[in-house]
Amino acid sequence: MSFNTKSSGLLRCWGSRFWRRRRLCPLEGPFWSCFGGARPRPIVDMSYSRHFLDFHGSSIPSSMKKLVVTKLSSNFQEAVALRQDAPVPLPGDGDLLVRNRFIGINASDINYSAGRYDTSVKPPFDVGFEGIGDVVALGLSASARYTVGQAVAYMTPGSFAEYTVVPAKQAVLLPSVKPEFLTLMVSGTTAYISLKELGQLSEGKKVLVTAASGGTGQFAVQLSKKAKCHVIGTCSSDEKAGFLKSIGCDHPINYKTENVAAVIKRDYPEGMDVVYESVGGKMFDLAVNSLATKGRLIVIGFISGYQNPTGLQPVKAEMLPAKLLKKSASIQGFFLNHYLSEYKMAMEHLLKMYESGELVCEVDLGDMSPEGKFTGLESVFRAVDYMYMGKNIGKIVVELPNSVNSKL
Repeated sequence: MSFNTKSSGLLRCWGSRFWRRRRLCPLEGPFWSCFGGARPRPIVDMSYSRHFLDFHGSSIPSSMKKLVVTKLSSNFQEAVALRQDAPVPLPGDGDLLVRNRFIGINASDINYSAGRYDTSVKPPFDVGFEGIGDVVALGLSASARYTVGQAVAYMTPGSFAEYTVVPAKQAVLLPSVKPEFLTLMVSGTTAYISLKELGQLSEGKKVLVTAASGGTGQFAVQLSKKAKCHVIGTCSSDEKAGFLKSIGCDHPINYKTENVAAVIKRDYPEGMDVVYESVGGKMFDLAVNSLATKGRLIVIGFISGYQNPTGLQPVKAEMLPAKLLKKSASIQGFFLNHYLSEYKMAMEHLLKMYESGELVCEVDLGDMSPEGKFTGLESVFRAVDYMYMGKNIGKIVVELPNSVNSKL
């Protein structure tokens, strides 16, 4: 390992300080007790020489901004607060400290802030599922695979912060920091794994994708087309319909101007072989009614209900068993956390597709939103509202400015 001048100076400084303290307490308890406790403080980046140095050579701040859930609520504005002076976390032996550059917005952020995923967790707790940024510090074991300065993406709670500690085994090494890579972490892998495991796609099958121009819908459309299926996609504007056509959707349907049920009944009387459903409520009912014989409905979400106290919109479930029996049809839910054994393979495949030009990763940074681009943690609130207003095309991503305000 080579060190720069500043790193070498720090090594000498910390080394002399270490041995002075060692001489002061040679017989007092365990070796590490000279540093204030029996438990060792993890060594970062293989030696003291680059402890808490980022790859630009500037010190990591002692404090940072982050979003914290302070009250369980499906109203994101009420549930979450911005902390201005949170301590920058210290990575453990197998961890990376990532300076976030882009963070992803997901419909389920509201479910998380409402405490629906783990009822045992009480506020305050961190929020945000995914991010992409630069490794600025790391533990000794983590340094076997990673180094300071590398670009990584990750899917782990706590991404709505300027810095996040990420277990190295959960990080994905990237060639550069680009928001397009972030679209794959949750949205892309959800579409890829669910369609692969549950969709049974094959040439000529008819696939209906609801919310098709959204973060995960865009991938369901493209992956279905790669499988040589005929793809129908619902959306809420002519602009979104144009985007869907550009990524290969055979039949976009603008539900604001067209009756989706009538269009499907007229143009596809035999029904849909596969439905990729993320809206819920009336759209779920429509999806059930549109299933073909032996059709498969994959439920990956129900965004229309997330802002309700129950998290659900009413559906016509009383006739559901009869409808499924009549068509030998099926409904299956998909939750990404239950398929993590497939995650690495899915990410590798999607990254190759994107880098070879086979996959469009549409990013919505909020440039067309009323207040402009989503920049800084303060804009996460706007970004969540923007998503629930149905304005986005592609994955909503917030950019975090690269700034260092204070020193350790």
